[in-house]
Amino acid sequence: MGRELDFLRYERKTSQSEAPLDRIRHYNEFHLYLSNEEQSEQAARCMDCGIPYCQSAVIIEGKNIGCPLHNMVPEWNELVWLGKYQAAYERLTMTNNFPEFTSRVCPALCEMACTCGLNGEPVTTHENEFAIIENAFDRGYVKAKHDIPRTGKKVAIIGSGPAGLAAADQLNLRGHSVDIYERSDRPGGLLMYGIPNMKLDKSVIDRRIALMEKEGITFHLNENINTKRAADALLKKYDAVILCCGASKPRDMNVEGRDAEGIYFAVDFLTSTTKALLDSDMAEGTYISAKGKNVVIVGSGDTANDCVGTAIRHGAKSVLQMQRHGRPPEKRAESNPWPEYPNVCKTDYGQEEAIALYGKDPRLYGATVNRFIRGEDGKLTGVEIIRMESVKDPKTGKSSLRTIKGTEKIYPAEIALIAAGFTGPEPEILKAFGVEADQRTNVATKDGSYRTNREKVFAAGDMRRGQSLVVWAIREGREAAREVDEYLDGYTNLL
Repeated sequence: MGRELDFLRYERKTSQSEAPLDRIRHYNEFHLYLSNEEQSEQAARCMDCGIPYCQSAVIIEGKNIGCPLHNMVPEWNELVWLGKYQAAYERLTMTNNFPEFTSRVCPALCEMACTCGLNGEPVTTHENEFAIIENAFDRGYVKAKHDIPRTGKKVAIIGSGPAGLAAADQLNLRGHSVDIYERSDRPGGLLMYGIPNMKLDKSVIDRRIALMEKEGITFHLNENINTKRAADALLKKYDAVILCCGASKPRDMNVEGRDAEGIYFAVDFLTSTTKALLDSDMAEGTYISAKGKNVVIVGSGDTANDCVGTAIRHGAKSVLQMQRHGRPPEKRAESNPWPEYPNVCKTDYGQEEAIALYGKDPRLYGATVNRFIRGEDGKLTGVEIIRMESVKDPKTGKSSLRTIKGTEKIYPAEIALIAAGFTGPEPEILKAFGVEADQRTNVATKDGSYRTNREKVFAAGDMRRGQSLVVWAIREGREAAREVDEYLDGYTNLL
């Protein structure tokens, strides 16, 4: 790694962000990254520890620790310190097909397991990764691979999210002809329409898609393969099919007034904004607008935070984000030790912007919707919330949430956004291909395998494992590609 004890010599330093009240005026990425020299110092903090949990992806007491892709973090940290960006790029892309995505949207599982963070601040691995891939694009290290020997085998991938793209990239490099079918008008899946532009500029996706097309991958857009007839046609045409359609069925709320006009799923709200941004530069009337409205968001995850930031950019009058659970602790609890991912209170970009604009944190902890209030015209006028508390069962020791009678309170709202996660893939696609579902309604596969019960049909990503992270989707796509390659050729040399 860097010089001995550089992890003590240099303090952790990360990119700065545009001031909240400035960045809410646009939909662009707003991080101001370090120079290569400063990034080199940060990479030098890597300790070359005996057990690099950052790259281990091990399971400790049922919890995944470190990077699911087994990124060789200490190795490319050293190369960044030395300024050898081309070598760092080659090392990074041995395990990660799309560092430009993960370095923007991944919650940095590697950093949370960094040994340096046990008694101090972890290495800035996330931003070191960003520096590697963006330097690689700027300096021309990222080039389309031509003259790939072809095997004559054809693979269809349904869905162009991170799992589908990763599987396609791997199989294409092995010489198989790959066609990706995407039901939307643009490729990228959740990368395109599920993540706001200020977190992942869509030109970054376009850049990668153009590269994949040059390498021979074909994208079929506006193709919804959700009928038996369409599925059977693909199975006749291709030697293998991989289902990478995501866990796109949103979790709903069964409460009074749910049918009021003005209640939307978060993914529909975010999608409408991104489409309007790309199609018409946010022309009025082309998206679900929160301008001048009181907005209530139900949910606690990244998507809920994205809704906060997006509503603010629309010009919302107020934003309230409610969460069922109580406020997380500021520091790790004893039951949540390193190197587990820390379950601590985090104020993300959307909440930062709400605090700066409205003067208070938008989050209301320990609360849920009791009923939606509808006006005589059928439109949403308010949300009645009720407080919740955690109760431990004296027999089992397990905790559960229950509502507290008498704590009901009404908040004005003309828009409510449900960001309560997803329950699994849409059932039509499973029925079309004749594949079985597991108890969680995901596509069923054998342990350690990506094969479904249907011959020639595989599954990967959120569709198989349930709602998860982009980095896990990439891993799933890579591993599914390895299994498909072995299925087609009888062996594989894919990592």
